[in-house]
Amino acid sequence: MIINVKNLLVSEIKCSNCQACCCSSEVRIISETGVPDQHIYVDQYGNESMLRLDDGWCSALDRNTLLCSIYENRPWICRDFEMGSNECIDERIEKM
Repeated sequence: MIINVKNLLVSEIKCSNCQACCCSSEVRIISETGVPDQHIYVDQYGNESMLRLDDGWCSALDRNTLLCSIYENRPWICRDFEMGSNECIDERIEKM
């Protein structure tokens, strides 16, 4: 078995060069941060998550800049997701 490994230097990992890998992940809204209603999806059980559009990316992602359009009001999970963290690197490896 051959395992392909991508070595990413932490200094190379920046949100500005990422192609928004984390923005296609499921993001549950578990507390109030001020996410505008038009970016919230409510399932049949009343659970809230960030709305994803047909391309699979978060509706709050500006497709031109790949930056969050509601940065000051983003969900807690987005606030905790650190650039260059193990979770960030895992997302990049999986989706790039």
